[in-house]
Amino acid sequence: MPINTMTDELTWQETALCAQAGPEFFFPAPGSSTREAKQLCNACEGRVACLEYALTHDERFGVWGGLSEKERERLRRGRG
Repeated sequence: MPINTMTDELTWQETALCAQAGPEFFFPAPGSSTREAKQLCNACEGRVACLEYALTHDERFGVWGGLSEKERERLRRGRG
């Protein structure tokens, strides 16, 4: 992938609300609630780009684009 395409692809990260919270917020311990992370995601302008990134790069852990690991897996299966 050309560098400028990669840069364009990650532009959403510059203004993402998650950049203002710690990673433990989006990668909670197993069994912990993801509700607060999802609420922050739903208020973020980069939510859709973040979700697409996670799906494209097969991110298997954490909350991305407002969806948990299990929710992204269900979405992937629905797309296939």
